Amino acid sequence: MSTTNRLNVVPTVTVLAVIKNRLAGAQKGYKLLKKKADALTMRYRQILRRILDAKKTMGRTMRDSAFSLTQAKYVAGDGIKYTIEDTVGTSSNVRVRSHVDNVAGVKLPRFEHYLAGTTSVAADLTGLGRGGAQLQAAKKQYLAAVTLLVELASLQTAFITLDVAIKTTNRRVNALENVVTPRLENTVQYIKGELDELEREEFFRLKKVQAKKKKDIVAAEAEAKTVAAARRVRDELDGGAGGVGATADGIVANGGVATGNGGGCLVDGDHDEDVLF
Repeated sequence: MSTTNRLNVVPTVTVLAVIKNRLAGAQKGYKLLKKKADALTMRYRQILRRILDAKKTMGRTMRDSAFSLTQAKYVAGDGIKYTIEDTVGTSSNVRVRSHVDNVAGVKLPRFEHYLAGTTSVAADLTGLGRGGAQLQAAKKQYLAAVTLLVELASLQTAFITLDVAIKTTNRRVNALENVVTPRLENTVQYIKGELDELEREEFFRLKKVQAKKKKDIVAAEAEAKTVAAARRVRDELDGGAGGVGATADGIVANGGVATGNGGGCLVDGDHDEDVLF
């Protein structure tokens, strides 16, 4: 197996357990990241759909706002802008607050508009003598446009944040699926193969040792049988020689004489040359 597709490790049981734990962690992480990527993609599509709707609405709203401003200028005249500037306070009534939405561990900024305080009486009476209704209509149109702009800014910011998060998550998912997991699996297979080979070598060595022991036992038994047989023969020979010596000694002790010529034997007290045995 090529070393480029696996980790360079020592094939031991301990390392195998460590690699298996890492493989389990990689597989679990892949599943979690896959679910995270799916959740982010779903939210991404929802935001994209809302952005498209908001941009379509924004076009109509800005068109109506510009047309209402033109109507107000036509009715009240160009000098109305100075009256409006005098009634505007030092601080704006439309404010924006920010919130954070958590989507699968990704923090998405969310902007929300609100009105700070109430509209002053002078602003309500602006253009009362001429074109007041048109000015109030233009004010409402532009307030709706500002509200829509805040929503669109919130959606665009969340869209960009989600786009970066989805790309990062997909890179991690692809790395776990195509690089980390196959490399760990190949490492596990390599360690298992090496351990199996070592086990087969150990089994073969034990068989050779056992065969050698059996051969030594058979040789020792054969040698022991040979020694025992030689000892029995020697004992039999020693036993036969001892019996012959005992018989001769008994005859001599009784006063008899044993002769080897003709196989004769003279009994003690008898002397007869005619009797031969």
